[in-house]
Parts: sequence; structure tokens; C-alpha cells
Amino acid sequence: MKILIIRFSSIGDIVLTTPIIRCIKQQMPDVQVHYLTKQSFSNVLIANPYIDKLHYLQDDWQELITSLKIEQFDYVIDLHNNLRTTRVKQALKTKAFSFPKLNVQKWLYVNLKIKLMPDVSIVDRYFETVKVLNVRNDGQGLDYFIPEKDEITQKDIPMSHWAGYIGCVVGGSYATKQLPIERWKDLCQQLPIPIILLGGPEDQAFAAEIASVDPIKIYNACGKFNLNESADLVRKAKIIISNDTGLMHIAVAFKKPIISLWGNTTPEMGMFPYYGFNNLKSRIAPQSLIIENNEISCRPCSKIGYDRCPKKHFNCMNILNFNQIDIFLKKYLK
Repeated sequence: MKILIIRFSSIGDIVLTTPIIRCIKQQMPDVQVHYLTKQSFSNVLIANPYIDKLHYLQDDWQELITSLKIEQFDYVIDLHNNLRTTRVKQALKTKAFSFPKLNVQKWLYVNLKIKLMPDVSIVDRYFETVKVLNVRNDGQGLDYFIPEKDEITQKDIPMSHWAGYIGCVVGGSYATKQLPIERWKDLCQQLPIPIILLGGPEDQAFAAEIASVDPIKIYNACGKFNLNESADLVRKAKIIISNDTGLMHIAVAFKKPIISLWGNTTPEMGMFPYYGFNNLKSRIAPQSLIIENNEISCRPCSKIGYDRCPKKHFNCMNILNFNQIDIFLKKYLK
């Protein structure tokens, strides 16, 4: 049997599909698992041992479809469910199962603040898609695999950080999902051990200003490492503090204690740190501390994010309360 899983983007969303990959591979005998994504996200999956073959979204659509037809898939598992994945399914004419996106519930939540989203991770909703194949959630959580060539050694980071550090993920796909510079400065001064700032090349200047508070204590790694190297820095951290972004989910895959910072988006959308057993309210993960501002009526203002706060105050991030962080740190910094 041969199955094609589709998820085009982004880093965090793809990492959240990894339990599906693993469970299909382990629970269906003699199955070949193929995965279709964007070339730019290949590093997220390149070392995953449960994937038999990766396919990439190409500029030449006909070439892509032709190459996929050659595979003669038995099933397509569509975990993205948009116009492009619909085109793939229609072209392949293969039995397909599609992820329920709950767009009506999301619209009601964002626009009217009516909460009808289920108290489960998006991972559990992904598993609804493969229930018909008798594939069940094994409760083992997310996966992330780092190629040996991308593993970080002590010489790659300052000696001051060899005894341990907190990883702070300062990047984000949208400005309204990023803690502002001045709040990061305050938070970094509050943290009791060395810090490594994590993000992409686009976050380098942002992180440099944060690091200027204490260049010895704070190491700016943004733009200095590729994705898998950054993931290894996450794996080696004692604790991760992160915006709602891809490295947060990579940290969860390594079962790291996480302090997640939420701005215009909310965990109720189903993208909260998921360890394989926890819901948001009914089964809370003890190694996850969610910091959010529930006192403002405009949140969530989007299911993804904006380049700037629509209300111009950005109070969802500007007045986040960090009081719980010290207690959490004492629990995990032993």
C-alpha cells in the first residue's frame, strides 16, 4: 500500500503532522509513506525515518502531477486542505481524506469571539482524518529528527553557555505574534542563567538589540545557524521560551519545558504545545506554561497574524504578565 500525505507549510504545521506520519508507518503493515510539501521546508522532514519518499511543490505543475501519478497511490491524506491540495487530489483521482479545518468555528471565534473550537490539539483533529484507515494516536507526541551533520558542538557556542542555557525564540511569522524588543529585554534580565536567542536571518537585527542588554549573558544565534542546527540548540537547552512559532513545536518534539508567549493568536485555535497526551484545559501538560493576556476583548484578532496591531496598542503582548515565570524556572532549573 502507498499513501501520500500533503502539507505544504509551514514549519510548525508540518511538525504537527509528524504523529500522523509515524502512526501510519507503524500501524499499517507494508505501507509506503510519501509526503508532498514545499521545497523550502524539506529540512523539516529530510531525516524523518518514517517517510519513504519526499515530493516537492514545483513551479511546473504538470511535471509534479505526472511524477505523482507514476506512484499510483492508494490513498491521499490531505492535512492542508486548500485550493492547491484540491487540485492535486482531483488530478490524481485517488481516494482522499481531508483534514477538517473548522473555518466556520474559526471565523466565529475571531470575528464574534464565540468560542466553539474543540478543546483538543490540531494533532487530534489530524487523526480524525485517518480514523477511517484505523490509524490511532499512539500518544507519543511530535517528532523531529536532526541529521548528524547538523548537530551542534560546544565549540559552536560561547564557553559561558556550556553549563546550560535558556533558549529564547524571538522570531515569528507575523509581527503581532512576536514579543516586542523592550519586553524581551525585560524578560532576559529576569532570567537567571545564560540565554541563546533563536530565529532566522530576518531576526538578526531584532535579536542584536535584545542582546545589547548583556552581551555576555545573551548570545545572539539568529541567522548564524540553519534550521536543523537551530533545532539542535533547542534540543540542548534547559528550557525554551518562545513566541507562537515553528521552533516552539520543535521544542515540544524534544519534550522540552516550554514557556509560550501568545499575542494576537490564541492556544484555543489548537496550536498550543502538544506533548501527545494534553488538551488545553482538561489535560494540561505540566511542562508547558502558557503566557497570554485574556483581559482584552479584541483578542484573537486573526487566526494567523498581522504586520502591526490593528488597534495600534498591541496590548496582547505589551502588557503580558511575567509573574508566573520565576516559579516555572525554579521547577525546571535544578
